[in-house]
Amino acid sequence: MKPIGKCEMTYTITEYSGFTCEKTVNGYRALPNKTFEALENFILANVSEKETEAIELLSLSARRGVGKVITARNYVGLIAMTDGTVIEILPKIAGDEISEDATKRIFLEMLKTLRDITFKDFNVSSLHVDRLNLFEIFIKMFLDEVTALAKQGLKSDYTPVEANEKFYKGKILTSQNIKYNLVNKQRFYVLYDDFNMNRPENRLIKSTLRFLLKATHDGRNRQHASQLLTLFDRVDYTESYYEDFSKCLTDRSMNHYDKALSWCRVFLLGNSFTAFAGSRVALALLFPMEKVFESFVAVKLRKLVGIGINIRTQDMTYSLFDTPRRAFALRPDIVLEFGKHEVVMDTKWKLLSDTERNSGISQSDMYQMYAYGKKYGADRIVLLYPYSDRISRTDIRYASNDNVKVDVRFVDLRNPDSSISDILSEVTDAVASSAGQGVARKREKTQ
Repeated sequence: MKPIGKCEMTYTITEYSGFTCEKTVNGYRALPNKTFEALENFILANVSEKETEAIELLSLSARRGVGKVITARNYVGLIAMTDGTVIEILPKIAGDEISEDATKRIFLEMLKTLRDITFKDFNVSSLHVDRLNLFEIFIKMFLDEVTALAKQGLKSDYTPVEANEKFYKGKILTSQNIKYNLVNKQRFYVLYDDFNMNRPENRLIKSTLRFLLKATHDGRNRQHASQLLTLFDRVDYTESYYEDFSKCLTDRSMNHYDKALSWCRVFLLGNSFTAFAGSRVALALLFPMEKVFESFVAVKLRKLVGIGINIRTQDMTYSLFDTPRRAFALRPDIVLEFGKHEVVMDTKWKLLSDTERNSGISQSDMYQMYAYGKKYGADRIVLLYPYSDRISRTDIRYASNDNVKVDVRFVDLRNPDSSISDILSEVTDAVASSAGQGVARKREKTQ
């Protein structure tokens, strides 16, 4: 865990925009030289010959008349520097008219759906996104979680104590007793169990509170962290994070500690959705929007599908080739099963536009959809993109002569429930119609 200083500055951009060093030019936001260098070093520290994923995090380039440029790709979240500076990267949603606060709310609602995420049950409306950056919001989430934990009751446990006491209790340690008490017969060097709160889970939470008390620049968060620290007066600070994490119990009696400890891992170890390195970066909480969007749509669909519809995510029923062995697995994001009928859905995080060739739909994505159509024999293939005000058509369809049909539809993240519900209704009606036509054709053959 790296200490965070008291400089308080937040620089916010959206996906695909970026930073320049010390001067604002061509729509890029200026960063102080020291912060730009720290961010540049962070990018370089996370690029290796073996791993290309980090290239999508932030890109570093040089442009004529501008100089070095750092551009955000499709990772969003925050980077907290050791000097207190926070780089905030927000997703680009719908269009340019949506406010920063509204973007944060939508992003946080989307994050709640990630399977491996710490904060699934928070209420976005209570997070004060109008005055807090993402770092302070995540701090508030942890403080709220510890508050809820304290209301349920902080756990105590028997912990071994080795000490030179005035009274004999527990087990006397002979060699230590001779060493320390050969002359002083009034004391006993003993080992005994003491029932107290000084257990690894509480030590980790107290250490996280201390870290965040120094890191936060928000008065309410600072006051909240100070108040919570008083609940841990009789608890030590952890000396080894990894050792204490390894000692944490995972039984049912400790289930209510799970979320708080997950946050401790994020803040103390830097364990987030994706791990990053950087000498002047205290914490990086960054999320690939492709995964966030995929998870968000799947969770919404699960809530909306009716009885008789089975939903499978990341389905691995088929591979591209079957002999001499199965190879090149096909893994569509979502498969909806209506009895004997199937609809395959795939999500793509990209804002389409009328001004781009094929509206910006990539050829490789369509190859993928074609393979799904052939292997699954699905009634429909639906390619889902986030809604963009730069595209006029919202009912794009491609069809091939060998009966593969791909529908392109859009999820409006400003009103996702209604948007996804409309897409589901359209798909359900189409499958029902297709099934009805199949029955009619079968009757004609029998007559």
